[in-house]
Amino acid sequence: MKRTVLFVVLLLGLAMVLAACGGAEYECTDAIGCVTYAPGDPIRIASSLVISGPNTELGLDSQHGVEIAIDFRGQILGHDVELQAEDDGCNAEGGQTSATKITSDPTIIAIVGTSCSGAGVPASAIAAAAGYPLVSPSNTAPSLTDPETHESTYMRTAHNDKVQGRAMAQFATEVLGVTTAAAIHDGDPYTEGLARVFADSFEEMGGTIVAFEAVGPNDTDMKPVLTKISAAGPPEFLYYPVFIAAGAFITTQSREVAGLEDTILAGADGMQSPSFLENAGAAAEGMYLSGPDLGFGNDLYTRFLATYQEKYGTEPTAPFHAHAYDAAWIIFDAIEKVAVQDDDGTLHIGRKALVDELLSTSGFEGITGTITCDAYGDCADPKISVSQVEGSDFVPVWP
Repeated sequence: MKRTVLFVVLLLGLAMVLAACGGAEYECTDAIGCVTYAPGDPIRIASSLVISGPNTELGLDSQHGVEIAIDFRGQILGHDVELQAEDDGCNAEGGQTSATKITSDPTIIAIVGTSCSGAGVPASAIAAAAGYPLVSPSNTAPSLTDPETHESTYMRTAHNDKVQGRAMAQFATEVLGVTTAAAIHDGDPYTEGLARVFADSFEEMGGTIVAFEAVGPNDTDMKPVLTKISAAGPPEFLYYPVFIAAGAFITTQSREVAGLEDTILAGADGMQSPSFLENAGAAAEGMYLSGPDLGFGNDLYTRFLATYQEKYGTEPTAPFHAHAYDAAWIIFDAIEKVAVQDDDGTLHIGRKALVDELLSTSGFEGITGTITCDAYGDCADPKISVSQVEGSDFVPVWP
């Protein structure tokens, strides 16, 4: 009996020693839950970007930015980073489908996306309901970070179109000296929001908006809307911040509508790609496009561009590759800060802890500038430029 008691005491003592040495199991206390990665398992993130259809260049450009960020970062706390790429389709249906698929996988910790604001509206709601942080490199619709409509886990490294729309109105009035303008959107939160901010700002600056019209994103015959705009003015300046396909049709057909022959044409970053120039042809010559100022002028961007060329055999095809790089990098930093690591290398990452850490991002020096997130997910250091089409190039002309 004495030997048995002694044996039990020894076992209890050994158990206490093992517990003190880290043998106790991790207990997740995060309000949303935790993701655990065993030793040797990769940390898994996803992207929801437009990687098929007419706007592919926009999404692939951002996906390349995420991939380069993964390459540059290497491991996080001894774990590789793995990317699962999904397609947002640049529409609400694609955003819903991709976000539903991603959030059904409990091994994915965060999402870079979406490309298009129309996809971002449903995707942000789905991501928030599941507790997945969603950081967009190119959503610019004001509604996504409006206090009344913001989803709790949504952030963006792209500018807010409240900035871009006003900048384009300033360029039109102060630089070009125009006093009348018209705007066209396609009903997407990005296009309609940007066109509205431009129109409101243009009128605040003393100009007159003669028409504010809409087309369908898949329309090919733009002449009825263009004829209506011509009859209302015709305007000196026509701003249509739509996507590649619709933008090319508006550009070519505007040159065939009586009264618009001398109207200055202008678009935005959703059209700023080689495909738009190819589809619009000579009709695009001399037109203006607003978008993020890519004159970052830092050594990291120089290294990034060299890597992009070497890795993909081309220069960037859209304006948001650097914003995607920064979106991925702030996710990596936040993971490193909140992860709990066991002695054997196992990682535990709280979902709410990660979201909170991302939203508290402050003073992060990225390619695109100094990134600081506010409570509603606006994180960008917004700088807008205007480029002019010269042959096969978008040449920055302002500021």
